[in-house]
Amino acid sequence: MSIILQSTVGGFSTQFMRKLPLVERAMRDHGLEPSEFVISKDYASTATIPIMGPFFFNYSVYFGEEKFTVTEPNDMVFLDYFLKRVLAADEPPELPRPPGLMQRFLGWMSQPV
Repeated sequence: MSIILQSTVGGFSTQFMRKLPLVERAMRDHGLEPSEFVISKDYASTATIPIMGPFFFNYSVYFGEEKFTVTEPNDMVFLDYFLKRVLAADEPPELPRPPGLMQRFLGWMSQPV
């Protein structure tokens, strides 16, 4: 089974639908089951210019008891963001590097006497 898609704004783009199987395959490769995910697309705000409509969409992702929402301008930007989150699940978090010797020395030298 695949990711469950919901939309109150007319569905997802054809590019999104073509790339979605690749994302689902990546999810399976990383130990995630796509059928446990629901992606919902809604308008991020009301249209400021009625003829043009809103410029951004809210994409809410539900999985288990968890949920997150991001605001993006289109489906492909969201899908790229979602894929990066899927791939980042296996990577250790990046820890900030402590300042090097030169940075500590210059910081010490820049303090008032």
